[in-house]
Amino acid sequence: MIRRLRRITPFQYALVSGFTLLAAFMSLPIVFILNHAFKPQNELFLFPPRFFVQHPTLRNFESLFLHAANATVPFTRYLFNSLLVAGLTLVSVILVSTMAAYVLAKYDFHFKQLILSMITLSLMFAPETVGIPRYLIISGMRLNDTYFGHILPALASPIAVFMLVGFIAQIPGELIEAARIDGASHVGIFIRMVLPLSVPAIATISIFTFQGVWGDVETSTLFMQDETMRTLAFYVNSLVSGLQNNVSGQNMAAAAGLLMFIPNLIIFLLFQRKVLETMIHSGIK
Repeated sequence: MIRRLRRITPFQYALVSGFTLLAAFMSLPIVFILNHAFKPQNELFLFPPRFFVQHPTLRNFESLFLHAANATVPFTRYLFNSLLVAGLTLVSVILVSTMAAYVLAKYDFHFKQLILSMITLSLMFAPETVGIPRYLIISGMRLNDTYFGHILPALASPIAVFMLVGFIAQIPGELIEAARIDGASHVGIFIRMVLPLSVPAIATISIFTFQGVWGDVETSTLFMQDETMRTLAFYVNSLVSGLQNNVSGQNMAAAAGLLMFIPNLIIFLLFQRKVLETMIHSGIK
């Protein structure tokens, strides 16, 4: 251990120290959200505001759950909808995106370059620009007030396909050709070879997809008229919007913000190592 420490150059020490300070600085919003949710009512309005909570309390969460219990739709229904929609959307996006990326990366067919160009072009559009076409499609297919109405808008993920095409394209063609010679079918090659080798990229798009779906309020606002089909993000957004000018409701808004943030943090922590592998290797070496 002493020999290893002696091998560290001053530049490496300065580099590690700098990145450690940068990581600590970038973690400040997370620390603030955690502390803010447990602040009692009087600490929420202190001036100058305090970063760390002085007297932590669970009163904010009790008030939130009591407020939700008095609502027409129970809090657990919103939570169930969010978990179900996020899970089904995540699996669907991974399956559709990996299949599309595999075909685009490893097969030649007519209009392939046109399709790739359209996928790249679609990355330039903001979600708000396709809000009306999405509404017309969902309404035309009569998917309002259904779980599939939540899933379908997120099913076509250009960023997922774009990332997976670049990753799968680096899988050596000799491996796939050898599998074909051994009698493997297209489905077998996809399941037994492409999917396992694409796990780092799949983990990355899983984070992006989950974060987008978990915090999405557009589908609940535009496509869902039945309150029992709306998600937790819609409920929290409505709650916070209604309490933003209400002094007595700021504690509930702080607790709700933490509840929406924790799942995103857990998903990122679970898949962060795979994300780093995607950025470092970007394929197979």
